[in-house]
Amino acid sequence: MPKRPVEPIAVIGLGAIFPGRGDVTGFWRDIFEGRDLIGPVPPSHWLTEDYFDPNPKMPDKTYGKRGGFIAPRAFDPVGFGVPPAAMQGTDSAQLLALIGARMVLDEIERDSDGKIDKARTSVVLGVASATELTAHMAGRLQKPVWIEAMRQAGLAESDVQAATERIEAQYAPWQEATFPGLLGNVIAGRIANRFDLGGCNYVTDAACASSLSALQIALHELRAGDSDTVLTGGVDALNDILMYMCFSKTPALSPTGDCRPYSSDADGTMLGEGLGMLALRRLSDAERDGNHIHALITGLGSSSDGKGTAIYSPLPKGQASALKRAYEQAGYDPDTVDYVEGHGTGTKAGDKAELDGLHSVFAKRDASSPWCALGSVKSQIGHTKAAAGAAGMIKVVQALSRKVIPPTIKVEEPALAIEEGGTFYLNSEARPWISAAGRPRRASVSSFGFGGSNFHVTLEEYSGPNAAPVYRANPSELFLFS
Repeated sequence: MPKRPVEPIAVIGLGAIFPGRGDVTGFWRDIFEGRDLIGPVPPSHWLTEDYFDPNPKMPDKTYGKRGGFIAPRAFDPVGFGVPPAAMQGTDSAQLLALIGARMVLDEIERDSDGKIDKARTSVVLGVASATELTAHMAGRLQKPVWIEAMRQAGLAESDVQAATERIEAQYAPWQEATFPGLLGNVIAGRIANRFDLGGCNYVTDAACASSLSALQIALHELRAGDSDTVLTGGVDALNDILMYMCFSKTPALSPTGDCRPYSSDADGTMLGEGLGMLALRRLSDAERDGNHIHALITGLGSSSDGKGTAIYSPLPKGQASALKRAYEQAGYDPDTVDYVEGHGTGTKAGDKAELDGLHSVFAKRDASSPWCALGSVKSQIGHTKAAAGAAGMIKVVQALSRKVIPPTIKVEEPALAIEEGGTFYLNSEARPWISAAGRPRRASVSSFGFGGSNFHVTLEEYSGPNAAPVYRANPSELFLFS
């Protein structure tokens, strides 16, 4: 394929809040140890006795009652410039994003002695669908429906009004902070406002590929010279009952309650939540200013599926186009890639389409055995939707920096398409990443969204003078003394 390399983009900072230990190092520990972080829906989200039914066709019921959920986080409203009175009118995604952004900014400012021009720092994040608060406030507006239903049932007017007041009290009241507090774009805007960032700020929506659509814009910002630093990634705190209902009625959730990407036992996905952020700079600027560099982004390809049988049916041909464009931009062939973090949702149709697209691009190397590892973090934390690509990116960036090929769990027998393809293997436990002679370690990340939005990112390790220090991530240490 044609070689059209461009200057790599340096990943200089990371922030994460995902199920499990949560932060960047904890997230890597969970991945390294192969922890299963999918569990029951907590009562803080919704009650299974209200909405669960094993029959997928039961109206207004979901057959899913498990998923990946982040642990409760302490939040200091005054410290983040949020009036305490406005908390009830502010969606949790906006508040969590402030915590994640502070992680990233603290790292890059510390490593570079503050050599970040905030006036030329932008925020571009993937945020799909509405926020949870949007549905909540819309529910409050159903008051006329409740009143009419009770009147039709013959209740006395005093009882109708008393019941209406009790129902209304279950919803947050409208306040001045509600409108900005429920907007998805304010997730980025609040970060820019709080941390005094003067570049652009906005969000992108490519459904489950939103993180990588935001990443594409971030790369454009840097390559065009419009920004010198960009905070990008994805935020998704939407594991409410509406989201479960959407995935149930498609249907896409696993009826057995687990996510097994690329497995012969795969029968659907599980929903997750979380956020992942990356700080990016042009490589030359990062090296000049002394930023610690975790890894390099060498290319990003995107495509649309075009005309198909259904708007939600993935097409291998469309996905393959995104892969080809990524390697054309990176300037190297896919047969030099050691690991692919796939989209891997665990749905049979989705995984099969992805594998067909991968094989059509990768299956060129003359090898006697599979040579490229394939995995999906969704087997551990579920499908984090708008944050899915960011979760994959942070996983791969950490793997490149630590020189470890990460595991994918829950695969007793690979899907038939993997066994027949002869290119990919599923790595079931963490192992040292032995590099090929004469080239850096290379990996890629895929993310695909409803509507045929396809993205594929190419990355490689950085081994220059500014390589980020790799801290041990063991859960315990051994001290010898006498």
